[in-house]
Amino acid sequence: MMDESAESRIDALLEEPYWVIDPLPRQVPAGSPGQYFAVERWLMAEPQRAEIHRKRANLLLKLSCYRDLCLDGNETNPAPAELAAAIASRYVTLLVDDALITSDPDDMYLTVYHPDEELLDLLRTLAGAEGLFLWQPPQDKESQ
Repeated sequence: MMDESAESRIDALLEEPYWVIDPLPRQVPAGSPGQYFAVERWLMAEPQRAEIHRKRANLLLKLSCYRDLCLDGNETNPAPAELAAAIASRYVTLLVDDALITSDPDDMYLTVYHPDEELLDLLRTLAGAEGLFLWQPPQDKESQ
């Protein structure tokens, strides 16, 4: 069970501007002539889904070499196999210094809230190494 201070901190961070780590290099605009939903369905089917989870887990495991990760507001620096299994099977929150990273196994992306510039640079490098992209969607109220 998450302690109350971690839960409050996570709730506050979820209101902050965010970035996305995604297989696509930027947000697909509404009404795009492409076939986003067909591609998303294909990527979220096996074996592609397992590959996306592997890339996300590898990125976060590499990040844990540089920064402490607090899983779900409780455990700091969980074992690599535990972190990888959590990312593949359930919604997780990772506190990283003053930032928050969320991961949902039903999504292709990770969401990063309130990162500092150093963390953004590190995440951009790690994402690129895994064939992923870091980008910031519009932050207006309608897009959230």
